[in-house]
Amino acid sequence: MHDGTDDPDRVRTERDLYLRLLQLGLHADIEPLLRDALALIVEAIGARLAYVELQPDASGARAMRWFAAHGLADDDVERVRSVISSGIIAEALATGSTICTPSALLDPRFAQRGSVRVRQIEAVLCAPIETSTPLGVLYLQGHSGAGPFPDGARATVELFARCLALLADRLVTRYRYGNDPTRDVRERLHCDGVIGRSRALAAVLEEVAQVAPLDVSVLLTGESGTGKSQIARVIHDNSPRAGGPFVELNCGALPESLVESELFGALPGSHSTAVRRTEGKVAAAQRGTLFLDEIADLAPTAQAKLLQLLQSRRYYPLGATRPVDADVRVIAASNVDLDAAVADKRFRDDLYYRLNVLPLRMPSLSERRDDVPALVTFFRDAAAKRHRLARLEPSNDAVRAAELAEWPGNVRQLANAVEAALIRACGAGAPRIDKQHLFPATPGGSCPAEPLTFQEGTRRFQAAFVREALEAADWNVAQVAQRLDVARSHLYTLIRVFDLKRP
Repeated sequence: MHDGTDDPDRVRTERDLYLRLLQLGLHADIEPLLRDALALIVEAIGARLAYVELQPDASGARAMRWFAAHGLADDDVERVRSVISSGIIAEALATGSTICTPSALLDPRFAQRGSVRVRQIEAVLCAPIETSTPLGVLYLQGHSGAGPFPDGARATVELFARCLALLADRLVTRYRYGNDPTRDVRERLHCDGVIGRSRALAAVLEEVAQVAPLDVSVLLTGESGTGKSQIARVIHDNSPRAGGPFVELNCGALPESLVESELFGALPGSHSTAVRRTEGKVAAAQRGTLFLDEIADLAPTAQAKLLQLLQSRRYYPLGATRPVDADVRVIAASNVDLDAAVADKRFRDDLYYRLNVLPLRMPSLSERRDDVPALVTFFRDAAAKRHRLARLEPSNDAVRAAELAEWPGNVRQLANAVEAALIRACGAGAPRIDKQHLFPATPGGSCPAEPLTFQEGTRRFQAAFVREALEAADWNVAQVAQRLDVARSHLYTLIRVFDLKRP
């Protein structure tokens, strides 16, 4: 920061800045650190507008992102966040170097950027925040006085960014691992595509770590859309059979007449459409894993053959007189009560006992609400890539609404809702994904054009219930929170999500 002149005021300023930087190290949480750090550098440099963001996982897989802003309206903050992958900020992140320009409008590197021309951006200082890996970026725009930033400002900002990186990295590491119940098991499993850090998910992954190395059958149960097929893949990828094929068959997606040939194969002439020998899924899964989804829909004759396969490791293709050896591990899944199916004679009890060697239940999304924000970000990224759309940031209200909503279709339903929300928001030219994009209002006011869904009905009941409680207590939030047995902060979240207004 020192340019070689012995300016007592400058030395004093630098010393004070350094001491205040050290004080920032007392912060135990990331958001207060960023807020106070930004206030400090704005004061030291005299910037009119400022923005700092940490996004240590650029892929978004863990949905870690924190930011703070100064002198920016909400729309401006959303604009900065939406263009963080382009323009001045993108160059600083890509090059790992500080961008310093007295006037972006006159700088040939940025003069043709649409955001620069529209916003008439003059003086800019933009420094990457990084340790051994990129953590984020610090963006300062416009000096409080006229003209460019003063001499020495660049060195000050770079020192500040280095110090902030060390402080932030410590807190990010603590957040990533100290608050993540899945940390230990993730170090033992290959499960990068499994999104979330809830205790319910951690319990599932612990069970996966136990069953994956064992070459025995596994039965996955749980509601539809909870991710059973994904967990089956994780079991395979962490088993001794990981180098072999992983073959899926949805037993409920095929007519009963085709299930046996699809599963076990068929010889020519074994049925009306068998004009040549066909290989079944069991043969395709040789030395690997066969995943049978919706096992409760398996036809009775196929159930008998599957039982034989599990007992003897042999099977007969349709029309064959000699058995074929099979080296496969079977993982089955069902979203129905197999105990009830056995009692009703719809599913063989001996097959059930063979499959149910190591049962593993997948939790519903209502049991892992802590994972919803990370899932929203993950599905947003996937939808943006699939449809080549902008990666619009979901608003805080949208994320909170998603956390509070009921998702009877679980993770699959949430994925579809986020995809539709991104498409709606992009189609409307919105700067972000808002609550109305995720939960669009039904046309015609209170008379929906389609039957009310369970999810929307639950939301309306919750909104009416909270509103009535508030009105009965004359909007005494503390009293209502105590009466409903919820935290006051949670009640404020409900008021905001349901857009409740005091008369």
